[in-house]
Amino acid sequence: MTEATLDIVAIGNAIVDVIAQADDAFIESEGLPKGSMRLIDESTAAILYSHMGPGREISGGSAANTVAGMAALGAKCGFIGQVADDQLGEVFAHDIRANGIAFNTPTRAGEPTTARCLILVTPDAQRTMNTFLGASQYLPASALDRDLIASAKILYLEGYLWDPEEPRVAMRAAIEVARAAGRAVAFTLSDAFCISRHRADFRALIDGGLIDILFANEGELLSLVETDDFDAAVATIAAKVPCLVVTRGAAGAIAVVDGASHSVPAEPIAQIVDTTGAGDLFAAGFMAGQVQGRSVDDCLVMGAVAAAEVISHYGARPEAKLDQLVRARLG
Repeated sequence: MTEATLDIVAIGNAIVDVIAQADDAFIESEGLPKGSMRLIDESTAAILYSHMGPGREISGGSAANTVAGMAALGAKCGFIGQVADDQLGEVFAHDIRANGIAFNTPTRAGEPTTARCLILVTPDAQRTMNTFLGASQYLPASALDRDLIASAKILYLEGYLWDPEEPRVAMRAAIEVARAAGRAVAFTLSDAFCISRHRADFRALIDGGLIDILFANEGELLSLVETDDFDAAVATIAAKVPCLVVTRGAAGAIAVVDGASHSVPAEPIAQIVDTTGAGDLFAAGFMAGQVQGRSVDDCLVMGAVAAAEVISHYGARPEAKLDQLVRARLG
């Protein structure tokens, strides 16, 4: 096995987030389930965008947010995701490269346009997400940089991208490349709606021993196992993956690594502004700690610190210097 030159390569949706404040009345008037994530078509996106208040455009996407967080913590990162040859595609490519992340996936000509997520944040910091996947769902296996994948200690895959057929095939191919190179494979379940459609596939990956690190929140884990018993769900999945990480909101997070259970409380925060990206940044902190060779407990603290930072402001990318926050917390 050759020595890794990158810490992580992630594959996920290449999305530009458009974030706007909204009140409950607006959410209700648009017929949106508050706090939900739904997929929409381009025309629906255009109509909703015309109704929204002033917004901020910030590059997003779950796995892309995670590698941005890892890069902020000093990790060497790469990203693979599909954008179109348009203005939002240029925004996404600029933003991710500006973070020092290797990104060389060829742009896609023609329709559809680059993916966007219209995020409405209510005063209680809940976000209602409306996602047009656009070009991101057309990532072909032929666009994979196999050398880039093989060069990283960890391949990180985003469950959101499992829906469309092309990227699903691409991610299966990426797992084969990572396995052949002797690298670890991490997977985030992303959302309960993904699990409801792809539970059998996700369980097959886990049961087949193809996942080394699994990230989930409490609701996703319960959905995966189809139970209301949290402890039973943890026991079921922890027996099948070397590392299981489960976030529990204000209750903190747990990790079960090689059968040993660890936990961390949520970091104190003066005000929660926007919960977008909390899970993404928790994964960033945890994996950054892993590639640094830190203890599981330290990795959990790093995840909690990164998550707390991102929910203290709008947007799913860190604004404060995460490495300084971690040093202040752990030394």
